[in-house]
Parts: sequence; C-alpha cells; structure tokens
Amino acid sequence: MFMRNSAKAVIIKDDKLLTIKLYENDETYYILPGGGQEPGENLQQTIERECMEELGAEVTIGELLFVREYIGKNHELSAKHGKYHQIEFMFLCSVDRDRFENGVMPDQGQVGIEWLSIQSLMEHNFFPKALRVHIISYLNNGKAPIYVGDIN
Repeated sequence: MFMRNSAKAVIIKDDKLLTIKLYENDETYYILPGGGQEPGENLQQTIERECMEELGAEVTIGELLFVREYIGKNHELSAKHGKYHQIEFMFLCSVDRDRFENGVMPDQGQVGIEWLSIQSLMEHNFFPKALRVHIISYLNNGKAPIYVGDIN
C-alpha cells in the first residue's frame, strides 16, 4: 500500500471558500488548495509551496481544522486507488487578496480558482464531499470535529 501525507489550505473570506477548479473526464469539480508533502518538508512548508504553485499566492497559516484519511479501496475509485492511503491535514489559512489566476505550477486539470459560497457548498461538486458539512458547521458554529475519518 502506498501512503503519503498531504496538507491543505482552508481559506474562508466573506463566507466563501477558496477552491481549485478542475476539469477532468468531462467533469468539473472543486478541491482545496494543497497537496502532497515532499521529503524534508514540514506540513506548513507543504502548504506554502502548494499554494504558490496552485494559487500563485502566499498564505498565512493558522490552526489545524481537520484531519482526513482517504483509503482508496473503500471508495468509488477503488479500482484506480485501491492501494492508496493518504492522510490530509487541513489548516485554516488566510490570503491578502481576492482575485487569483493559476499559480506557477497548477495541478493537472486545473482550470481556475474559484470562491464558493459556503452556504451553497452542498450544491457544488466539491471533494471530499463529506467534508462539506464540516466546513459549513465550522462557519456557522465555530466548531466541527477535527478528525473526520476515511471520507470522500
């Protein structure tokens, strides 16, 4: 089984969530900025690098909000991700601007960066889908579980 850590940025501003917009296999979907931890990096360095690559922006990193596992064999892409196990650490972050273009090294399939209304997040094709309720709860109540489990 292949295991790796990932660090993600949860950037909320004016009740909106900053997302990476992707288009692959005739489908548009959204994810949080961030990605895989490189050897020798700490999680904060991973977020800093990934946000520069994907957003072209520096971020200020705050508290750890969520820890998510993704065990590929347990989800809809098990044929492709069956030997894949990722642990994602999602930190509350902030940026000092509102408009973005793709960064210096966007993800494969990345077609843009988009602010999504958190109150309408359930209407968007955002992954991991099960995280949407936790983000909404955090915005509405200021709290949500940190460990969200093996979700997609």
